[in-house]
Amino acid sequence: MKIKELSSQSADFWPELEALIAWESVSDDAVFNTVKDIVQQVRKRGDEALIELSNRFDQTHFEKSSDIEIPAERLQQAVAAVGHETYALLEQAAKRIRDYHEHQKQDSWSYREANGTLLGQKITPLDRAGLYVPGGKAAYPSSVLMNAIPAKVAGVEELIMVVPTPAGELNELVLACAAIAGVNRIFALGGAQAIAALAYGTETVPAVDKIVGPGNIYVATAKRLVYGTVGIDMIAGPSEILIVCDGKTDPDWVAMDLFSQAEHDEDAQSILVSPDKDFLRKVNDSMQKLLGEMERKEIISASMQARGALIHVADLEEAAKVSNFIAPEHLELSIDNPEAYLDKIKHAGAVFMGRHTAEAIGDYCAGPNHVLPTSRTARFSSPLGVYDFQKRSSLIMCSAEGASELGEIASPFARGEGLTAHARSAEYRIQK
Repeated sequence: MKIKELSSQSADFWPELEALIAWESVSDDAVFNTVKDIVQQVRKRGDEALIELSNRFDQTHFEKSSDIEIPAERLQQAVAAVGHETYALLEQAAKRIRDYHEHQKQDSWSYREANGTLLGQKITPLDRAGLYVPGGKAAYPSSVLMNAIPAKVAGVEELIMVVPTPAGELNELVLACAAIAGVNRIFALGGAQAIAALAYGTETVPAVDKIVGPGNIYVATAKRLVYGTVGIDMIAGPSEILIVCDGKTDPDWVAMDLFSQAEHDEDAQSILVSPDKDFLRKVNDSMQKLLGEMERKEIISASMQARGALIHVADLEEAAKVSNFIAPEHLELSIDNPEAYLDKIKHAGAVFMGRHTAEAIGDYCAGPNHVLPTSRTARFSSPLGVYDFQKRSSLIMCSAEGASELGEIASPFARGEGLTAHARSAEYRIQK
């Protein structure tokens, strides 16, 4: 397994780094046209299209609309099936996630000016949110908790989950997590057709206000297409990790942390940055040694060779510059005194501080959300949170005196823009 080695001292370093992290997530014409057709079919034909498309793509055997929905009692069967010990662990993770997100809740606020005018902001949860969860063998129960719990903490009244069931396969952990998180209804649907159903509604599937959750390129393309009709969380690219290390952490630990992202898929990206050139060599040796022990070694190898890198920098100050340029989804600061170093970090989806904080802990049970911005979007985006399931409405209530004062300001603005009705509307309330 040959991994790219870059040096910040190279004249071509920054162009090389930019080329390494470049990712084009836009689907090709064939995928786009397929998804567009699926979305249109569901929008026009509703349940009939859902049954036909699911039977074709997921080898289901739906015959009628009621076959689409997974009954509530099936969740309780899943709870029993996973066993008491496993269920207790899921509940522990859920509690930690819930406790963390409780801190994100926002409250409405207002204030009054001296003349009695009231200004403020009203916080309101979404009425209904949709959660897409991968199903079958590629099932991620942790995604159920990470997407559903913030919605419930925000106060969303109804949470609708869709999960593909290829050849009728249901994942018991996914269903158990749905029960723990308080999902209201679940439909055995996947792919672009599930996104279309959530966006536009059918005879059986209710339309939602926002769709969240990970999916393949067809799901991502469908989310792009329906955005505007509904809100979406983000268009996620491949998983990423960037590790900044001073050379004092066990090389095996760092190697395995890099593997933890590389094993997601061949397009995932794992990068190590260090001022210690000898340490970079030791981590490379560890990766070569440990690769054979990995169940997904072919995927790890493909990922590391295509998009991985070992980057030598002059010092930790330069490492911060590299990190901020990459704006990684996951950033590990495997260094002394990471809290002090944090001031140098501007862009990252989640920051894991210290040698003992593995990114994998954040995926499951630390508490913060694992739905994070990828492909450099951490420059302007944030992790999924309670705020994604709340709306903010501005509040304005003028007193008579306030209306008169503000009218004096608004009138010339409006007349300057040629909007006479605007001006006169404000002028009517000016006290003579």
